[in-house]
Amino acid sequence: MTGEFVYEANPMRVRFGAGSLSALADELDHLGLRRVLVLCSPSQQNTAERVAALLGDRCVGTRSDAVMHVPADLAARASAEAVSLGADGCVTVGGGSAIGLGKAIALEHHLPVVAVPTTYAGSEMTPVWGMTRDGHKETGRDTAVLPRSVIYDPDLTMGLPVGLSVTSGINAVAHAVEALYAPDISPIIALMAEDGVRALASALPAIAQDPSDPQGRSDALRGAWLCGATLGATTMSLHHKLCHALGGTLNLPHAPTHTVVLPHVLAFNQSHTPEAVAALSRALPGTADPARRLWDLCRALDAPRSLAELGMQESEIDRIAEEATNRSYGNPRPVTREAVTAILRAAWSGDRPTESEQ
Repeated sequence: MTGEFVYEANPMRVRFGAGSLSALADELDHLGLRRVLVLCSPSQQNTAERVAALLGDRCVGTRSDAVMHVPADLAARASAEAVSLGADGCVTVGGGSAIGLGKAIALEHHLPVVAVPTTYAGSEMTPVWGMTRDGHKETGRDTAVLPRSVIYDPDLTMGLPVGLSVTSGINAVAHAVEALYAPDISPIIALMAEDGVRALASALPAIAQDPSDPQGRSDALRGAWLCGATLGATTMSLHHKLCHALGGTLNLPHAPTHTVVLPHVLAFNQSHTPEAVAALSRALPGTADPARRLWDLCRALDAPRSLAELGMQESEIDRIAEEATNRSYGNPRPVTREAVTAILRAAWSGDRPTESEQ
């Protein structure tokens, strides 16, 4: 990393701490919001109802139909409802699905978003939006979709099952890994990325051992915050491109897909990213091979390790390789169709990353 860099902080407000959901109304006051639409996925309906009760008349409606990859038709219906209800903002409750739906509304109508994350996805820290239309996931960046306020309440993650906690956390780690070798990384982002990976690598085993451990939950949420912020400040490359293709085209589950793919893409890029490898080796002690260390960590935590077990057919490898290489994008190592096919085949089989990938 050179001595010259540019760092621009994203304009948002964060409230962190156990029980901080009780201050949600204060956050709306801070933003001047009086009529908000509450968004969640079906699994978070109870929490969304709790949020609606906290807000009283300031909640003009709730939607509990957020799903992964943000289908364009759902985004259109939710946007229309926000307008019809006269909403002046949205409160998203849950993980990337709810936050993504809120971002879609913000993209269309510039309504401020207040995010209340209940997973470790990190999407709430980025100006990145995604939407799936006709089997293809479109992504972009727009400061209009960046949540204006985020409430991190570790208490809300206590009920997140261990399996979902693990894949959600590795999804956040993926953000930091790509940030560490992004062309626009700065020393500030590098520090955040390394600390975010370190926090999650420590917290996830603690959660697996004791899901009710408040320190583990708090550390994981802090790690997700840091990792998400690094994604919001840097350029995405091969890993996210592959996961977007797998999710948008095959509708594979978002966080588990990131979990499976990450060690293989990292193994491919490691030879071209010595500074990232050094940072990850510090954050993941015990090895000079972070890709294998991540794969071993996922195995120890009983996370999914193959795209086959997520529902991908072997015959779909070539289709995804074509989708992921049909346009150029930044990556530290040159990307070829053959290399992407090899990565996908290893990820589909669930093999431990090997020297051949490097």
